[in-house]
Amino acid sequence: MPPPPPPPPPPPPMCFPFTNRSRTRESSPLMVRTDSEKSYASSQRSENRSNRSEKSDNNSHRSSQKSDNHSNRLSQKSDNHSNRSKRSRNSTGSPNKLVRSGSYSTTRTLASDVEKLSFDSDSEVYDLPTLADDSRIKLSPLSRSDSKSGLTRVDSKKSTKWGYGWGLGKAKERERDMLERSPSVDSERPPLYKSPTRTSSRSSGSKRPPFYSNDSGSTLVGSAYERKINDVESIKEKVDTAERLEEIRKLMAKEKLDYYVVPSEDPHQSEYVAASDKRRAWISGFTGSAGQAIISKTAAYLVTDSRYWLQARDELDSNWHLIPGGAVDGPKDWIDWLVDRVKDSKIGIDARMISHEKATLLNTQLNHKNSKLVYPPQNFIDIVWKDKPLRSKEPVFIQSLEFTGREASTKIAEVRAWIQAQPPAVPSYSKATPTPAQMHIGTLISSLSSIAWLLNLRGSDIPFNPLFYAYLFISLDRAVLFLDAAKLTDEVEDHLRALNVERTEYNDIWAFLRRREWGEGKVLISTETSYAISLMLTHFRYTAVTSSFVDNIKAIKNEVELEGLRRAYLRDGVAYVKWLAWLEHKIQQGYDITEYEAAWRLTEYRRQNKHYWGLAYENISASGPNAALPHYSPTKSGARMIDRDTPYLNDSGGQYRDGTCDTTRTIHFGRPSVDQSEAYTRVLQGHIAIDSAVFPEGTTGSQLDVLARRALWKDGLNYMHGTGHGFGSFLNVHEGTHGFSSSVALVPGHVITNEPGFYLEGRWGMRIESALAIRRVKTKGEFNGDVWLGFERLTCVPIQTRMVKESMLTKEEKQWLKDHNKKCLERLEPLLKDDKRALKWLKRESDRGIGLAAPGPGGITIDWD
Repeated sequence: MPPPPPPPPPPPPMCFPFTNRSRTRESSPLMVRTDSEKSYASSQRSENRSNRSEKSDNNSHRSSQKSDNHSNRLSQKSDNHSNRSKRSRNSTGSPNKLVRSGSYSTTRTLASDVEKLSFDSDSEVYDLPTLADDSRIKLSPLSRSDSKSGLTRVDSKKSTKWGYGWGLGKAKERERDMLERSPSVDSERPPLYKSPTRTSSRSSGSKRPPFYSNDSGSTLVGSAYERKINDVESIKEKVDTAERLEEIRKLMAKEKLDYYVVPSEDPHQSEYVAASDKRRAWISGFTGSAGQAIISKTAAYLVTDSRYWLQARDELDSNWHLIPGGAVDGPKDWIDWLVDRVKDSKIGIDARMISHEKATLLNTQLNHKNSKLVYPPQNFIDIVWKDKPLRSKEPVFIQSLEFTGREASTKIAEVRAWIQAQPPAVPSYSKATPTPAQMHIGTLISSLSSIAWLLNLRGSDIPFNPLFYAYLFISLDRAVLFLDAAKLTDEVEDHLRALNVERTEYNDIWAFLRRREWGEGKVLISTETSYAISLMLTHFRYTAVTSSFVDNIKAIKNEVELEGLRRAYLRDGVAYVKWLAWLEHKIQQGYDITEYEAAWRLTEYRRQNKHYWGLAYENISASGPNAALPHYSPTKSGARMIDRDTPYLNDSGGQYRDGTCDTTRTIHFGRPSVDQSEAYTRVLQGHIAIDSAVFPEGTTGSQLDVLARRALWKDGLNYMHGTGHGFGSFLNVHEGTHGFSSSVALVPGHVITNEPGFYLEGRWGMRIESALAIRRVKTKGEFNGDVWLGFERLTCVPIQTRMVKESMLTKEEKQWLKDHNKKCLERLEPLLKDDKRALKWLKRESDRGIGLAAPGPGGITIDWD
């Protein structure tokens, strides 16, 4: 038996609420219009048609008023309509004008544009206050001389599928609220959206054409609609890299190089880079965030890990060979592969793009092959890349104490105390008194996230990451920030002045190092610092430390940062639940929703949240075989429809001023197959095992990793990515040296993700991810005292039970799943009172049993919702 019939359909897309409602909405360019209104809208695009149509409508309007005063022949309905039309024109001034704030697309997230979006979902109440003064009510002009009392739905009983739309809601009140809490960054407003002119179907006597499933892609209005239509995507084609490679090989010949390496990183060894630093993507066509391009005299190779193997095969052209790093019986990474091939060779690389640690390791291994690294004075890609994007000049802004919990001055003081505590760089066998040249007098910080955290500043130079390009030198009595003046505001200048931090231009770092402006003594650098800095300092002037002190203290969140993360994940959970309820509702109604559209909608829900600043990373929204790609991100033109036969995976998160979010849920909209249910249950068991773990101090993430894989291993299943990573407080989504693949001990204050998964290549994939905070726990035995640690779950999104095979779960695992969903209901219910659909969905998920009933006689299935 099919599922019960869906609830009554929502109003037609782009429609104005029925006039028999007691609420009044602000005008929108996208609504069902009368014939005369359409004539007025058409006049905005054609001057000749506009003059004729406007004159005709106005004459009709005046004629209606005169005949009403001198004759009783007109009906009361027409009289009411005429008065309403007159009041609307007087109040709006400019008909159909939508006043809105600047906005930006989903691909531009951390920008200077401050988002001030306000809209309601189609399941929410249009909650507008009653206005005593009619002059404040804004309605589109209605000037038809012969009309009915209100707008009515055409063929509402016959049509079973309607589009859906977004209202403007309490636009003024919410916009004012967003302005009050938005950062002081100016933005330009894009041109206002002008609605297209449509021919009236009723004027010709025809019925409104029915809306079908594929109409669901373009039914947003207001700011959301404008963002969508302006999110223009060029058709993605494989890049023919033959000409580019030929140009690189000409430069290699001049330098007498056998290989040239193009890493993914920028000069700060960032995981995610700005458009101007995507050199590897430009030369190879591969757009994944990790991988190295290696060009020889006759061939080109791309080395990347298992997350991107399928993506690389799809994006690379015939000039490239994919080297799967980490594969069984294959090279561990690009260094392993290169060392195994070279002999009597010269390998070129930009010294800024490789870390001190990797360059040192590679040089050591190349020496045994009579080969060496060569550092050309200019980056070959920069020479060949003629239309290379310019570096961002977006302004830097202050992250206030409300979010950081610590003053920047105390952080700098802690760094100086660490510098003083470092022993002199003297040989272990020496008993002589250390000389001034052997004393450590300062540190150079190149990590962008460390600089931002240390100074309580944020920026917009890298997509999805609130960072800015800079270097920071701190000595015992001086601090110098290398930052372009174009990125400064008066507020930031005052902030730096109060910290006694000098500022000079970004590129002045090289002259500063060459002149050794700090005087006598050694500089402490992290092994992740670019090798170009090591070369500039020479080994007499620096000491490389294996672990960055700032990275380590940044990873341990203070109580203010932890509380901010709790609030951010709660708000993000509200958006996620609203979106899940919307998505299921639309799919059950028969709408075709693409992966791209689903991700877009989730972003729109997140935009409503307080302190929202953008996405934390590119949306991973995947159905069917695309879900088998751990880092797949849909495009507008190539997205797949979400189906009812395979799991749908969404891995996404918002950047909020008080925290960075990262959540993954896998859901099924039909009846999962046996193999899908069994694999999902094993993934869930691994997720529960990590979440429930209790362990003593000194335990590392890598020691706990087996807990996430144990259930999968029972069935001979596994996943090739890490089980979890650290994340920032309004910083990078990947942060810190700790994680479930790391040998760094977990300590209270660390935050980490828990994300086991399974991927069946070419068919489907699944992953469950929640964010955790390490905390102290009380145990029954308390062996060795108060040394026991556990996890606090930050993520507040239910886990779907439809795919779970109940018979595979233990009693404790069943209780964990029920408790988690019940807790989500308790925490989110007060925040979902205005969205009845989302609240109903959440209550159902928290009360739903585990799994689905087995098919009855004849294979009949009944799914109760």
